[in-house]
Amino acid sequence: MDFKEHLKKVRKDLKYTQKQVAMGIGITERNYQDWEYGRNKPGFDSLIALADFFDVSLDYLVGRSDTAERR
Repeated sequence: MDFKEHLKKVRKDLKYTQKQVAMGIGITERNYQDWEYGRNKPGFDSLIALADFFDVSLDYLVGRSDTAERR
């Protein structure tokens, strides 16, 4: 899986909406949707915010691991 697939999977596994995630990390819902649909990729600070929000590793989010281990 790649970034957009992991992003969508972890969000759905935790039963969050796109809007809830966007609000939780301080971005617009549209910006978040662009990441999840693969139209754009987040910067370093946003990746860290996503990993913290979902409590997963950066390796999982970016597709370097298929295990969403909670920290």
